[in-house]
Amino acid sequence: MTLSADLYFSFRSPYSYLAIGRYRAMAQAYDLDINLRVVWPIAIRDPDLLFTGNPAAPRYILLDSFRAAQFLGIPMQWPRPDPVVQDLTTREIAKDQPHIFRIGRMGQAASRRGKGLEFAHEVSQLIWSGEVDGWNEGDHLAGAADRAGLNFAELEAEVLSDAEALDAEIAANQDALEAAGHWGVPTLVFDGEPFFGQDRVEMAQWRMEQKGLVKR
Repeated sequence: MTLSADLYFSFRSPYSYLAIGRYRAMAQAYDLDINLRVVWPIAIRDPDLLFTGNPAAPRYILLDSFRAAQFLGIPMQWPRPDPVVQDLTTREIAKDQPHIFRIGRMGQAASRRGKGLEFAHEVSQLIWSGEVDGWNEGDHLAGAADRAGLNFAELEAEVLSDAEALDAEIAANQDALEAAGHWGVPTLVFDGEPFFGQDRVEMAQWRMEQKGLVKR
């Protein structure tokens, strides 16, 4: 029996990046469908939650995410450009956000086609691995879409023509994440149980194995 789970994901989250490839590998190896559900980053959803509180919080996230990347052997560098336009010194979020809305809507359009997991993994590598400067320029995103089995021109057209509906779906994803018992990403929800963080990938697999997860 094919098991299913929802993965709540943000393109600006370093922890989402550290988890996405492992969840994609799991879905490829096991009889498992993982439905990617895009949410906006905390910086867009609720900047007060993270960026106006204790200054140790964002500093720790940076330290810990890079440490986790080293531990896991996953290349990582802070994105160039940052998907969220923000002054990291003052923590001020710019009003104009040309990157995160485009790529978030594109991720949701990919999820409509059952390819959200693949698209998010390919794009996250562009954004976070350090191998690409200007991930938003040239044919980088088109190549990522192609590797995910998607038509980039079709995705872009949908982002422009159906932005309002895509935003509504992303808002519904955010509501569903909170209803599942969490607010952060990455969170995998399986059988009503949330598993938050890149350090819960193996635990989520353990739980699914208890419920009958088998290799393909």
